[in-house]
Amino acid sequence: MSADEPLVLGIETSCDETGVGIVRGETLLVDAIASSVDEHARFGGVVPEVASRAHLEAMVPTIERACGQAGVRLQDLDAVAVTSGPGLAGALMVGVAAAKALAVALGRPLYGVNHLAAHVAVDVVEHGPLPEPTMALLVSGGHSSLLLVPDVTSDVQSLGSTIDDAAGEAFDKVARVLGLPFPGGPHIDRAAREGGQVAIDFPRGLTNNRDMERHRFDFSFSGLKTAVARWVEAREASGEPVPVADVAASFQEAVVDVLTRKAVLACMENGVHALQVGGGVAANSRLRAMAQERCARAGIALRVPRPGLCTDNGAMVAALGAQMVARGREPSDLCLPADSSMPVTLVRA
Repeated sequence: MSADEPLVLGIETSCDETGVGIVRGETLLVDAIASSVDEHARFGGVVPEVASRAHLEAMVPTIERACGQAGVRLQDLDAVAVTSGPGLAGALMVGVAAAKALAVALGRPLYGVNHLAAHVAVDVVEHGPLPEPTMALLVSGGHSSLLLVPDVTSDVQSLGSTIDDAAGEAFDKVARVLGLPFPGGPHIDRAAREGGQVAIDFPRGLTNNRDMERHRFDFSFSGLKTAVARWVEAREASGEPVPVADVAASFQEAVVDVLTRKAVLACMENGVHALQVGGGVAANSRLRAMAQERCARAGIALRVPRPGLCTDNGAMVAALGAQMVARGREPSDLCLPADSSMPVTLVRA
């Protein structure tokens, strides 16, 4: 780490976590998080208005905590980066407004960055510079995407995405069916360890020959979610107990099978030798294990950040901002909007 490397503060407020990260060059100094997940749990999902209010309350204390832990003054910053989309509109507005205020007050450049590109960029602080190109499989509550990334600061290409429920959303809905708490991903992962991965033959969406012609790298988990719900309903109607562990394991296996199969295929067909897996679902133990197995067989280098950097966080925004400063990318205009439907191909607003 050199004092000449850009020092960037990143703000992430796309959903229910207020994240503030500080990165110098490719070194993570601090990743501070204030989560409102407990406030949403009783509703069984994220409530946008609740998330926005939580960001307002947490923003200043989280920035102060991040600077204190990193031993950095705001005046020391070279730039401010913020998630400007995609995400919940109200939540994004809080982060964008805070970042604009900091940039103006400090006289520093502002970078409004894409949430998905930031999930790719965060691996720089974990495993060093990204191979160019890199294939990225991003799986979360709102996104299931396959991205070809020649340059994370300027060139991100979408090969496929979910056409209905994202993987993380399916985990939450299946957890609800099984009576497991929100968020569903960690609870299904734990329950699945005691179950049989092939106990129940759940469908693999968009994997038959016809679907592979039209939706080669797209994902669909709505049918799988419905199949699980109907299986559980039939079991309950017959008066038999629901084997939660077997359902969780078989459901998880179906999701992970499709994700890794299509990701490895995308690498092979595009001549890419590095796959990065990111997003909240990347914390899933079975996804990590199957990705490692299939990448090893195909001669593909697998990069997966530690679980804390897979979920939404400020470090990923700061990492992308630092990369943009280092590569001389133009900063954003101070009029940049919060864009809830920002396309992944637009890396910087």
